Amino acid sequence: MTNRAKVAVGGVAVGLLLWWLTSFWIALLVIVGVPVAAYLALDPSQRRRLRRVSRKELGR
Repeated sequence: MTNRAKVAVGGVAVGLLLWWLTSFWIALLVIVGVPVAAYLALDPSQRRRLRRVSRKELGR
């Protein structure tokens, strides 16, 4: 299992646990808010590189 897959499985597990322990909206806010906050924490050159890599993986 790749590191990316492990992170994805862990994220799903944490999301389901949060959903079970709290309300749906708080869990949704955490699930969406953490990746958005991480993206916004990148500097502009890192964001450009991330977008470029993402487009290449999509085959564009």
